[in-house]
Amino acid sequence: MGRIDPIPLDRMTAEQRSLHDVIAAQRSVGKVRGPFAVLLQAPDVGGRVSDMVNHLLSDTRVPHNLKELAIIVVARQYTAQYEWFIHARRAREVGVDAAAIEAIRHRRRPDFGDPDEALVYDMTMEMVERRRLGEIHYARAVAALGEPAVVELVALIGFYVMVALFLVSFEVEVPDPDAVLLEPAEDGA
Repeated sequence: MGRIDPIPLDRMTAEQRSLHDVIAAQRSVGKVRGPFAVLLQAPDVGGRVSDMVNHLLSDTRVPHNLKELAIIVVARQYTAQYEWFIHARRAREVGVDAAAIEAIRHRRRPDFGDPDEALVYDMTMEMVERRRLGEIHYARAVAALGEPAVVELVALIGFYVMVALFLVSFEVEVPDPDAVLLEPAEDGA
């Protein structure tokens, strides 16, 4: 059970209901769940988070396979179950190899056929583990993707680290009882 129960529609403030309706219309499931159900507690923040998600996951400088790959690496590193549940499926849908997704789920570096995917995996791991992007990966990323895309990718990774922390802090549950969950790391993370 998550730490914060969803707010029943009849108990929402006007601001919460307005945000609820916007988010429900934007999501493919037509429901407000996961982090957004919790964010209704603070609709001023929730609206901004929703806007950022919508922007980062739209058609931007970074291809969708690279975005989803970065997100599932973050989800795995933080054992953010909900983030993994949503984005592992999306990663498959946008062409990330199922074997690569499975390797990440088991905390192994995949054998990538796509050099850009290998680079994004390495960048994301470095930023999560070392809390910075080193010169070697930065230079490789700029050469492969261009500076504007690298700025966007770093923003996406940082944003999804925030989302992962949010999800694990509020113990946001996966809505599918049959979902394959991530195993915690040996240190509990």
